[in-house]
Amino acid sequence: MEGMKSKIVVFGGTGYIGKYLVKASVSLGHPTFVYTRSLNSQTSSSKIQLCKEFSHMGVTLVQGELEHEQILKVIEKVDIVICALPYPQVMEQLKIIEAIKVAGNIKRFLPSDFGVEEDRVNPLPPFQAFLDKKRKIRREIEASNIPFTYISANCFGAYFVNYLIRPHEENNHTIVYGNGHAKAVLNYEEDIAMYSIKVADDPRTCNRVVIYRPSKNIVSQNDLISLWEQKTGKNFIKEFVSEEEIINLSRTLPSPHNIPVSILHSVFVKGDLMNFELGKDDLEASELYPDYNYTSIDQLLDIFLVHPLPPASAAFE
Repeated sequence: MEGMKSKIVVFGGTGYIGKYLVKASVSLGHPTFVYTRSLNSQTSSSKIQLCKEFSHMGVTLVQGELEHEQILKVIEKVDIVICALPYPQVMEQLKIIEAIKVAGNIKRFLPSDFGVEEDRVNPLPPFQAFLDKKRKIRREIEASNIPFTYISANCFGAYFVNYLIRPHEENNHTIVYGNGHAKAVLNYEEDIAMYSIKVADDPRTCNRVVIYRPSKNIVSQNDLISLWEQKTGKNFIKEFVSEEEIINLSRTLPSPHNIPVSILHSVFVKGDLMNFELGKDDLEASELYPDYNYTSIDQLLDIFLVHPLPPASAAFE
């Protein structure tokens, strides 16, 4: 029927990037479902509050476990499945894939990617092992002939601004990984979510990878520090952590603590996000949707200046 918006379910909708995806889906007019673990006396008050907020927005909350019959029931009611489960649950997506195969009605599946373009980077072993699981999910989707869109959203902008320049802290010291020159891509979480909902329902993105690399968000650590200095009048004292030191930490820290340092090495020392050219067959989000006004890094820092965004606890997903 013309004019009917696709129904979308988000797995992991109460998580870090998940909550932005849910809000974007609602704001773009999609009937939206969130599949979440059953709420009980152990559930955090922030999650209960978020679920209330979702209900007020008209989201259908479906409570259940990641168990075949329960997953199947919700998948049969929707058109698009988006997964934003955190890294420890990445292999649980095999259950979602299985249910999608059985249901046979899904127009598009977006697995829990949202980071680097995992088929084009070769990071340190701890991050490599992390990405290998995500690659296994991609290969399983392809083998199952499920219509997909893979997303490489690069860095969560607000998360990394908090992480790199710590705007909440009254200090003028900052840590620089490597020499600070490598270019990364920092995209505001709200934009990542809006782009993701758009690509989920776009015929041009079916069975394709979409890379979020808007030109105004390509930035090095040194660029970021210098921009923040200009905006605040501060002068930062930089403490450099050498590449050698980071590689050593990736080898000596116990798992899972060796993963974040390996991510920092890949993104901010090697510059993996910008180490490959986008070719004629690549899809880039800001080119697909030129009318969407994304938040530039400059504008994102202005948001922090006026209304600091709270630091996130677990965005290394």
